Amino acid sequence: MPTWRFDAIGTAWQIDTAVPLAPGVQSAVLDRIEEFDRTWSRFRPDSVVSAVAAGAGEWVLPEEAAQLLGFYDELDGATGGAVNPLVGRALADLGYDADYSLVAVAAPAGVPDWSSIEFTAPVLRTGEPVLIDVGAAGKGLLVDLVASIVRTHSEELTVDASGDLRHEGTSSIRVALEHPLDPTRAIGVAEVGPGDALCASATNRRAWGEGLHHVLDGRTGRPTDDVIATWTLVPGSCMRADGLATAHFLTDPGVLMDRFPHEFVRMHADGRVEWSPGFPGEVFT
Repeated sequence: MPTWRFDAIGTAWQIDTAVPLAPGVQSAVLDRIEEFDRTWSRFRPDSVVSAVAAGAGEWVLPEEAAQLLGFYDELDGATGGAVNPLVGRALADLGYDADYSLVAVAAPAGVPDWSSIEFTAPVLRTGEPVLIDVGAAGKGLLVDLVASIVRTHSEELTVDASGDLRHEGTSSIRVALEHPLDPTRAIGVAEVGPGDALCASATNRRAWGEGLHHVLDGRTGRPTDDVIATWTLVPGSCMRADGLATAHFLTDPGVLMDRFPHEFVRMHADGRVEWSPGFPGEVFT
């Protein structure tokens, strides 16, 4: 299949299609990514998120906000506040800031309750400056949005944004589950069917100091230290697969399986691996 590779929002993308994408389609994809980044990035000073972090007020958010923030409502409720997009200030204080200083301050900020802000689509209202970080589910949603553009030109497609993947077509693909401590090894293989999304997350991907990485518990404002890698598969939504991959670092799998239709694999720091009974593929033991 023809492959288009490019870099955007700080990560590598690969889009495989049945036919080469015309330049106009590629431009539409890049424009959509730029539009999304201009709203949701906490790493660029001209984004809406940066404006929200600068002071209290009201902001009109784009159409996808209802889907994204609505899903965060679900995750916040299911995890008891562990998955909370208001972890942005705590992440920045730990060194994962707009300048990528990778230097933690002496007393990192706490994490405001998700209920401390008000969102009635399309308007977000805040009573104080808050730094939103949609890293738990935002890239997955962007993959869905990109796939919707590509789908109008090719029914066979795979969109892969460095660990967030959506596949559509008439046949399945096999995807290796990379060992989080050794990228030359796999701990299993997933069968990703037409319409499925597979997302992976690992604490070693964005780590910069002793015990410091990008997966924070919203209840404590500190990085997690038990689960080190997760994979989730969800039919029809990369956004949901992405958010649930984060939730599996922080919450009992039984709780998540009861609330959200999905399959999962997760690996602990001591080497133990858990997976759902219906996970499509094979986990090596």
